[in-house]
Amino acid sequence: MFKPLEAFLGFRYTRSRRGTYVSFIALASMIGLAISVLVLITVLSIMNGFEQALRERILGMLSHVTVSSEMGEVNDWQTIRDTALEFPHVKGAAPFIHQQIMLNVDGEVRGVSLQGVMPELQTTIGTIEEHMTGSFKDLKEGENGIILGQTLAKDLGVKIGEDVIAISLRSLSLDSGEVPTLQEFKVVGTFKLDMKIYDSTMAFIHIKDAATMLEMGNTVTGVRLQLDDMFQAPAVSDMIYELFDPGIWVTNWTLQNKNFFKAIQTQKTMFFFILIMLVAVAAFNLVSTMIMVVTNKNADIAILRTMGLSPGGVMRTFLVQGSLIGVIGTSVGVILGVAIALNIETIVPLIESVLGVPLVSEDAYFISKIKGAIQWGDIVLIAGSTLFLSLIATLYPSWKASKVQPAEALRYE
Repeated sequence: MFKPLEAFLGFRYTRSRRGTYVSFIALASMIGLAISVLVLITVLSIMNGFEQALRERILGMLSHVTVSSEMGEVNDWQTIRDTALEFPHVKGAAPFIHQQIMLNVDGEVRGVSLQGVMPELQTTIGTIEEHMTGSFKDLKEGENGIILGQTLAKDLGVKIGEDVIAISLRSLSLDSGEVPTLQEFKVVGTFKLDMKIYDSTMAFIHIKDAATMLEMGNTVTGVRLQLDDMFQAPAVSDMIYELFDPGIWVTNWTLQNKNFFKAIQTQKTMFFFILIMLVAVAAFNLVSTMIMVVTNKNADIAILRTMGLSPGGVMRTFLVQGSLIGVIGTSVGVILGVAIALNIETIVPLIESVLGVPLVSEDAYFISKIKGAIQWGDIVLIAGSTLFLSLIATLYPSWKASKVQPAEALRYE
């Protein structure tokens, strides 16, 4: 079968066992490339997983679009909900009441972000019920049921079926002489999002119970909307804002968390450029490797030249060999990196159990578990960049090989 001579020689030199030291440093170059690619893929996958986990949990708790009022209260929320459901991409809408209160259990007091919700509509927005012991259906009007974040319940020392005292400071002024509003609630469920910011500060009650305790009558804080495509949130927000009165305030998740997600994206970009330098170092190790290979093969080059192989043919031969080292190293790195990224949720707990310390702090990173999320565009970019750098690193040694003079190389053979 016909084989291009340069490709045949390049493959043959790569597989050659002659010159053990040269073979070893070629193997070391492959390993260096593989480790660099593996680290880059793993780190970016963890960053992607971190961003994805935060977005899922934040949007699971909040909403894609929120319609509220500049005055802080919305009167005719039913009309807003019915109108919003007619917009494209809107698949769910639910009213809510939001107020900061305090919870007291046997003298243990915690500040809480209280959410008054309508159970039959709340299930159409967010995904928090998937992380809940119990359900929103357990919140019944007039029964004063409350669902707490699991960390909050632990801090207060209460379990499902036990009571807590809610303390509302709404409309209370320092010189009014009034006392705070106190209301007893029974814990009917808990939830755990693995985000301390929510698990330790959030509580849900029925919207009617919230309105009674906070003396809000038939008003609500606003209406939350769920979309079939969260990236349509800005467009839907603009359409709603143009339709309703100027007093209506429309916001969406891209604005509420804009700086946060932008910071994560910037951090991911910086990580990529920093780690690509690691790949560059490994790739340019090929320069020294290939120079040693060329030096070791001087006699072979001279013989090939005397047999008619052109300088360009010699250069292509060593380009094939250097590129093959780059391809093997990159391929191994990609395979191992993807394998680690896909199993990071298993690997991290194993490392934590061996070390005896958590690798992720809820206080610092908001989440308690690491997960990987592979974006194939990143994999293609990493593999392509590594192969390109490997090819660049091979050019000079290959050019130097093409300049070997047969007479000089064979003089002392």
